[in-house]
Amino acid sequence: MHVSRLSLADFRSYVDAVLAPGEGFVILTGDNGAGKTNLLEAVSLLVPGRGLRGASLSEMARHGGGGGFSVAARLDGIEIGTGTLAGAPDRRLVRINGAAAAANSLSEWLSVLWLTPAMDRLFADSASGRRRFLDRLVLALHPEHAGHSSRYEAAMRARNKLLSGDIEPDPDWLAALEARMAEHGFQVAHNRVRSVEALSDRISGQPDGPFARAGLLLVGWGPADSADDLAGALRSNRAQDRAAGRTLIGPHRTDLAVTHVGKNQPAALCSTGEQKALLIGLVLAHADLVAERTGRRPILLLDEIAAHLDPSRRDALFERLAAGGGQVWMTGTEPGLFAGAGENASRFEIGGGIVRKR
Repeated sequence: MHVSRLSLADFRSYVDAVLAPGEGFVILTGDNGAGKTNLLEAVSLLVPGRGLRGASLSEMARHGGGGGFSVAARLDGIEIGTGTLAGAPDRRLVRINGAAAAANSLSEWLSVLWLTPAMDRLFADSASGRRRFLDRLVLALHPEHAGHSSRYEAAMRARNKLLSGDIEPDPDWLAALEARMAEHGFQVAHNRVRSVEALSDRISGQPDGPFARAGLLLVGWGPADSADDLAGALRSNRAQDRAAGRTLIGPHRTDLAVTHVGKNQPAALCSTGEQKALLIGLVLAHADLVAERTGRRPILLLDEIAAHLDPSRRDALFERLAAGGGQVWMTGTEPGLFAGAGENASRFEIGGGIVRKR
């Protein structure tokens, strides 16, 4: 599945813009600040979540615009639209083939994965960032994952609010919230375990190449054997959670530990270049896995991907991406960075809020 038409209105730096890219490489070039990443962000909103920047919806509306924004895409005969209205800047609206739909339902139609410069230090930064990265990988394999995650988080917020109050919370109400957390939290953990196992098997079966192989391990909170076990653990931990002011056990405490297999070294201790190579290798292997398991290759969004790769690694990346197939959006400041991407790439020049076909 690929985006054959993308249109924006009052989104970020764009009053309006329309692109009609092809199925393979989509290359966006222009100066820093020209709006290249804004286009990638628009594509990232075609799946559940807050997009590749993790921004609030109100931040996405163009300053000086009408207060809302819209992003619309055509994908193999499917029309997807999302955005906000001026009177409700933080309420996301979604339409699929003209009918209103829930944002979480977008994962049933396509998957989108991305790499941005902000992710270059993913392995050395917070566990929450790695969980978001992990859940994006999981979502591509298990479309229901977004719904389980959002329901678990909602129930946990309600439980935390009850436990932090001055009045002794109603035990029946707590039990109901814990049952809901357990139901969805168990599925969240189960999906993560299955995804990491599958991706690890895929990586281990690949030959060594220009991008480092990653070893993956879930650490932190250990998944419960059943939803009932998780509900029981939450019930037993009420006093500790109340004292801490937050829930101390559950899948929101999981972390993804990554190692550089070739060096037998934690990714956090590797150089920035090595960490980037690990990320690229991970995403490429995952795209292959998703295509194999679902028959639907993810759309890849690679922001400034070629800037810090030497020529041989750039060529190896383009070769690997071309062999995998699917639509790949890439940005860069210099057209020359993508000389090895082939003649069939869709190339656009970005500047002044205008998109021009090259």
